[in-house]
Amino acid sequence: MTHTVLVLVETVDDYLPLLEHAGFHLIRAQTPALRAEAVARHGATIDAVLTRGPLGLYADEIAALPELKIICVIGAGYEEVDLAAAAARGIPVTNGAGANAVAVADHALALLFAVVRDIARADASTRLGQWHRVISPSISGKRLGILGLGAAGLAIARRAAQGFDMPVFYHNRRPRNDLPYTYCESPLALAAAVDFLIVATPGGASTRHLVDAAVLDALGPQGFLVNIGRASVVATDDLVQALQAQRIAGAGLDVFDAEPAVPEALKALPNVVLTPHVAGQSPEAARDTVQLVVRNLQAFFAGQPVLTPVTA
Repeated sequence: MTHTVLVLVETVDDYLPLLEHAGFHLIRAQTPALRAEAVARHGATIDAVLTRGPLGLYADEIAALPELKIICVIGAGYEEVDLAAAAARGIPVTNGAGANAVAVADHALALLFAVVRDIARADASTRLGQWHRVISPSISGKRLGILGLGAAGLAIARRAAQGFDMPVFYHNRRPRNDLPYTYCESPLALAAAVDFLIVATPGGASTRHLVDAAVLDALGPQGFLVNIGRASVVATDDLVQALQAQRIAGAGLDVFDAEPAVPEALKALPNVVLTPHVAGQSPEAARDTVQLVVRNLQAFFAGQPVLTPVTA
């Protein structure tokens, strides 16, 4: 039996044939208009949905898909998927936990290096022939804090500790006693203990504004923030004010509250490096992400447990 997958994601097109080669029929609906049309026209035939955290799947859409049996989310975050509506129908939700952790970790450290070493402004000034040789802090040996020690956070920690001799501190929902890193009881305690703070936790109500003005003040005027998790974890207004007042030294941001819009206040700041939510994107990550979706779908339709279930 052929199963039909409604594809809402727009970032893994080159690897969607992996799903087709595995025998799944795809309905591509990668814009809001196509999404609404697909739900209306094909709702009675759709067995599965492939989405990502910010795109989600809403309660009214779940209700309009009577044959929906499973929701697959690429990436770790699933903040806009209505888990309660899915659970009420007994529909499992899976995510891409770990599939793009390597790419995310690489990008997190790239952002950290770029903002701490002032790479973007150095490049721009050199191209203009200005030759501004600004003295920037070093990276090695500094204390790194990681908010959220999942697959991506752990990959960041290993790179920092093994590659740059950085003592690693972290805050998580619970301590990881199997790891040689220092646990902090709260985001505030974590920020106070480190020089650099990387946000690597998923979004959602439970993590909203974990990083606020108090946490930024604890990070301090020599501290740097990097966010490759979700924008909602950081209070954007508080961050802008802290950067403007130089209560922290700088920030590297890959995620924003109303993507693709970026606040003009952030664009105007010289001590910020901005990238367009690409931390988890690489050819390798896209391939591995889709392969994980294939394996989850195959397991589910074979009556076996899914590999990466999300619990409400």
